[in-house]
Amino acid sequence: MLRVGLTGSIGVGKSFVSGVLAELGCRVLDADEIAREVVALDSPALQAVVAEFGEVILTKDGTLDRAKLGALVFADADRRATLNSILHPYIIARQDERLREWETADPNVIAVVDAALMIESGGYKRFDKLIVVHCREEVQVERVMARNHLSRAEAKRRIATQMPQDEKKKFADYLIDTSNGFDSARKRAGEVYDKLLAEADGKAGDVRR
Repeated sequence: MLRVGLTGSIGVGKSFVSGVLAELGCRVLDADEIAREVVALDSPALQAVVAEFGEVILTKDGTLDRAKLGALVFADADRRATLNSILHPYIIARQDERLREWETADPNVIAVVDAALMIESGGYKRFDKLIVVHCREEVQVERVMARNHLSRAEAKRRIATQMPQDEKKKFADYLIDTSNGFDSARKRAGEVYDKLLAEADGKAGDVRR
């Protein structure tokens, strides 16, 4: 199995690219989906988060109130780092469990994990290849404004909480630029997929030898 990380900052079109790769035949795992799974009611991860942030982050039925937790950590880098340090081990363990299931079912599959904080957490080191999705800064700002119904200043503040795109690009094996619209991004994703197929074939050949 070829393990591929897919990452990019807010508003760059990462979800679009993951969808294209899924259409082309990759098995795609969304880290946000896993993050929701690990903080299910009464889970060890949720208990650890409550121990740190208090029961104020829970709804009346004991589930996680994401809006309240987000409000606590969004503007506080230290609190955000604490939350990530609590959750990432649980998220990575669940991702690895899912990847093992896929590999057992199909040893030749190309498995893609889509995660925004893959580089920041160090999780990218677990993958054979890393794709970084990016776009021009002004395009990113406009997308974040439209998607999240934010002012320009608010969009820029949200973007500023993340690692700069130019820094993320330094880690990439493959870059996909979505600045010029999704038709060109789809074409580039197809080119990257072809390269991943070649990588997967080469890895399978190494195993057979």
